[in-house]
Amino acid sequence: MKTKQTGSGKITALYERLSRDDELTGDSNSIINQKKLLEDYAKSHGFTNCVHFTDDGWSGANFDRPNWKRMIESIESGEVSHVLVKDLSRVGRDYLQVGFYTEVMFRENGVRFIAIANGVDSDKRESSEFAPFLNIMNEWYVRDSSRKITTVLRAKGMSGAHLTNHCIYGYKKDPNDKNHWIIDEEAAEVVRRIYRMAIEGKGPYETARILALEKIERPSYYLAQRGMGNHKSNYNSTEPYAWRGNTISDILSKPEYMGHTVNFRTYKESYKDKRSKATPKEDLVIFEDTQEAIIDKETWERVQSLRKTIRRTDTIGEANPLTGLMFCADCGAKMYNHRGKAGKARDWAGRPNGKRRPDRDEYNCSRYDLGNQRYDTYCTTHLIRTVVVNELLLEAIKEVCNYAQNNEAAFIEQVCSASGERQKKTIKTIRQRKQRSEKRADELSRLIRKLYEDNVNGKLSDKLFEQMLHDFELELDGLNTSITQDQQELDRISNESVNAEKFIALVKRYTDFSELTPAMINEFIEKILVHQAEGKGASRTQEIEIFFNFVGKVEIPHEEVELTEEEIAAIAEQERRRAKKAEYNRRYMQKKRKQWKEQQEQAQEPQEPIELPLVQDEKGALSA
Repeated sequence: MKTKQTGSGKITALYERLSRDDELTGDSNSIINQKKLLEDYAKSHGFTNCVHFTDDGWSGANFDRPNWKRMIESIESGEVSHVLVKDLSRVGRDYLQVGFYTEVMFRENGVRFIAIANGVDSDKRESSEFAPFLNIMNEWYVRDSSRKITTVLRAKGMSGAHLTNHCIYGYKKDPNDKNHWIIDEEAAEVVRRIYRMAIEGKGPYETARILALEKIERPSYYLAQRGMGNHKSNYNSTEPYAWRGNTISDILSKPEYMGHTVNFRTYKESYKDKRSKATPKEDLVIFEDTQEAIIDKETWERVQSLRKTIRRTDTIGEANPLTGLMFCADCGAKMYNHRGKAGKARDWAGRPNGKRRPDRDEYNCSRYDLGNQRYDTYCTTHLIRTVVVNELLLEAIKEVCNYAQNNEAAFIEQVCSASGERQKKTIKTIRQRKQRSEKRADELSRLIRKLYEDNVNGKLSDKLFEQMLHDFELELDGLNTSITQDQQELDRISNESVNAEKFIALVKRYTDFSELTPAMINEFIEKILVHQAEGKGASRTQEIEIFFNFVGKVEIPHEEVELTEEEIAAIAEQERRRAKKAEYNRRYMQKKRKQWKEQQEQAQEPQEPIELPLVQDEKGALSA
């Protein structure tokens, strides 16, 4: 209803609001009844130029309602003289906000406010005295409704039903049961591919770039085009293939793809708080096997393990797939990968020959590297080249897979029997190392406390105190990291269940072992332990232990071959000749280096000046 404007030209605003909760209280709160009540009141009291402002389906706790905001803009621009509502709850159910508008904002703009059912009229001071109490009661209603809704949602979520109204990418609702999810094959195939690329060592942003180049529809666009998802009406239709790295990361992190239901991902501190907060992982409520899985459990867990290790590209342009799998066999720390250009090559005498050495690509113990930075020795280098590890890995994978395929029953029996003994030995080693680290950590904590006491008492200068404190804290941080890793390893071993059949199923998926790929490394290898090398030169040896997923360390039985006396004699003769040649080369190089050094010294000696005969000129002066 809108009557012809007369007089000052200002309007009478008739405001109506209805929320879903209000609908439960009957027809008296309906928009139609509110409009009729306000029109009748305006007509009987002589209010003209009436304009309706209606918000249907909006909560009273939310003041971002479109028509409420439009009415406020009209008030601020001086277009409104009166505001009429059915009762104070139609304005809102937040007593602070309602009080601001009715007691402050409306008065400052010269607007007369009337709540008909409550008998509130801003022109009648006595009628407004009870208004604050009414606003508090209206907010109690919201508080009570919020508590009831939360209780209902909590009960539904704890029953195992999905709390979200929309399926995630890869699933769709079952036509016969809206609470049950079924696989959307077209989207599910993309999800499977994303997990395969993660196993192959590709990062989220690289995966997003590949999908975008192949013009695969991004999830929000895909779902919106089919009338699903949270973005049916506000998605960007101009960029259908604009995949983002965080979208890939989100897909890779969802347990729902294993067939689980995950509830209570977010929460709010208060019904007044519009900002949702992420629930800590340990507080999530997960119900397993509630729908068909898109990704198997082993693949999902392997991807989570890979995502914990940051793989950065360097000067070579690609991340090393071994990073995160290499560990020092002595201290248990991770191995650091060092890659890049090497220095200039030199000849037999150590002189630059104009060539460059092959690019560096090797692993060192991280505690050794960090210790060197502080001029301390926490471990030894454990240096090993990546190409050597790759060769050993490919050979070990070939050997173990061939044995598992050709001797399936014997392989399963061997793995199961060896696992128990190996676990006992490994647990003992890790516990001893953890105890040593904890003892040293306690010692450092006492030393740090003593440092503070000596500094306060004046026995230790501030400069020396800061230097010693810095060194102690760095060492303590390294020890705490090592203790945490050892505890995690102990927890993992205690929960480990060897599954040789799963390993055999993995072996059967591979038919080509000619080349070592990142996917092969990530699917087969659990970890690699590197021992310190022994010996030098041709006699240098180094042990590495390879642990496979599902089965751990596998010892392949080999038939012992007895050597004949002639073969033993031939090997001994070969070793004698090798040692003789090595001694000859050593003496030869020593002699040549001595000669070269003498030549350098002679070239650097100053030359004696040459004496020229003196000649007398016509004036009797002498010159050379």
